[in-house]
Amino acid sequence: MDDELRRYDAIRPFEPEELPEAYDRLLADGQFRAVLAAAVPGVPFEALAGEVRKCKSCLDFQVKFCYGFLKRLVKTASDGCDMDCSAVDRASRYTFVSNHRDIVLDSALLDMLLIDAGFGTTCEIAIGDNLLAAPWIKDLVRLNKSFIVERSAGLREMLASSKRMADYMHYVIARKHDNIWIAQREGRAKDSDDRTQPSVLKMMAMGGDGSAIDRLRQLHIVPLAISYEYDPCDYLKAMEFQLRRDVPGWKKTKADDVMSMQTGIMGRKGRIHYHCSTCIDAFLDTLDPAMPKGELFDTVARHIDRAIHCNYRLYAGNYVAADTLWPGEGYGEHFTEAERRVFEDYVGGQLARIELEGKDEPFLRECILRMYANPVRNNRAALAATV
Repeated sequence: MDDELRRYDAIRPFEPEELPEAYDRLLADGQFRAVLAAAVPGVPFEALAGEVRKCKSCLDFQVKFCYGFLKRLVKTASDGCDMDCSAVDRASRYTFVSNHRDIVLDSALLDMLLIDAGFGTTCEIAIGDNLLAAPWIKDLVRLNKSFIVERSAGLREMLASSKRMADYMHYVIARKHDNIWIAQREGRAKDSDDRTQPSVLKMMAMGGDGSAIDRLRQLHIVPLAISYEYDPCDYLKAMEFQLRRDVPGWKKTKADDVMSMQTGIMGRKGRIHYHCSTCIDAFLDTLDPAMPKGELFDTVARHIDRAIHCNYRLYAGNYVAADTLWPGEGYGEHFTEAERRVFEDYVGGQLARIELEGKDEPFLRECILRMYANPVRNNRAALAATV
């Protein structure tokens, strides 16, 4: 292991020589053993442990265990998952910047789809340390090619932490020749009004060499639109909106995050589509190098947003929600009455799952509808702007 990589020991995925010790810890943990048994049912633990130990790299582990689990999950909890990657070169390496719906699956399904598309590798995944509820989870995500976003650091440490993460991202692209996935913002957009935070781009530009434009170009950013027909966590997100409205100082707990991860993984998702936009390198070349940094990051964020919004795949339920909230805007031609009834029944079922003191059903219904409707408005506005 080279000295430069050692700089990132606190945040990076495992290197091959570190795997035996990581396997020892994981295979001795009861919770991980239960997860492994659920992921690969019907196989004795000792046989599974032997197969785990045969994995000589994180990519080996992903291909041998994660890939098969995700394929089975797509069959049982979705109506299919595909990706349009015609705008990118499979032999190149990119930083995929996407909208963020599901805590676990957004990046996990991308890994599966990259393998299916013949990329030859998956991606290193940016994951917040707030989601690492137990030591075995930290080991598992590092085994799954994740690097840690240190969100719990104090204010004094945040600048150094951001700089280290930016340096590491540049190292991954330039030295490890791997891909990266990172969400366009910190946390999920609970109302699906997806906007890239300029601060994410500012962090990326803390690494690399040259001007801010040069540094962003060195990461080869690809805007990635992720579309789920149904979001299994929509009712949990709606409940969170009411709790934030009604309970002063309410904050999510780690248990809430675990619940969201479990629900997102196992819940009904309908159809799933990933769409890669063109790498933004050529767009960056059109920008004035003398542009003030604040204006630069805002401009690049808007460009990423337009690319993501243009490439949403919209389903009947999205249009039903938009037509319900904003009648008269011409969304009714995109669905049938039967499709309206199916989606309304779905929303009713999700609302019934909410157990909350002082349950405000009209407010909660509107929250869920906005989650499905906002991508429609964003898509329409983005397409109009490109004409």
